Amino acid sequence: MNNILQENERALWVLKTMGPQPLTVVAEALNITVEGARFQLLKLSNEGWVEATTVRKGRGRPQQIWSLTKGKCRFPDSHAELTVRLINSIRDTLGPEALQAVIDNSKKVGLDKYLQATSHENTLEGKINKLAETRDAEGYMATWEKDEEGYMLIENHCPICVAAEACQGFCSAELETFREVIGEGAEVKRVDHLLSGARRCAYRISPKGEQ
Repeated sequence: MNNILQENERALWVLKTMGPQPLTVVAEALNITVEGARFQLLKLSNEGWVEATTVRKGRGRPQQIWSLTKGKCRFPDSHAELTVRLINSIRDTLGPEALQAVIDNSKKVGLDKYLQATSHENTLEGKINKLAETRDAEGYMATWEKDEEGYMLIENHCPICVAAEACQGFCSAELETFREVIGEGAEVKRVDHLLSGARRCAYRISPKGEQ
């Protein structure tokens, strides 16, 4: 996903995937000097893509934290305007039942794809890994993490976000799809949601019997 950005814009990818960060973290993630990272961020700030806010923690010196502004728009949203027009046209001309049929069909296509991708995985971790790989290839900037509570499937970008805003049925279908792919051995909950104001979508996957 970061290949869509020019070299001097890679800081946008860091802030997109990691959230707001201090200058030193951005520099480390880019594997460049602090001054080099500062130069990139100031250039992006002058263009309106990022901004810095001052945060004071305890008695130490205030720290500048960098975050995206309109930089979110540098990441693709798949044919957003056309998709929204089509959604509204289906709803207005054919009714909500027809729109639900479209959502159901989209869910089926996605479910078939993810089930095929995970078909050779016999473990929960294997399924999560393959699901994340497939979603990442689709532009969701997906990763996964393991912790003491189970797993987190994290999507730092939503290429259909505008369509989802127009019809949140796509988000509901997505959650149902993940639950079917993961199977009955684990519970899947959405704990972060872009449409609720979070910077990403994230799903807590907890093996049953270990909650």
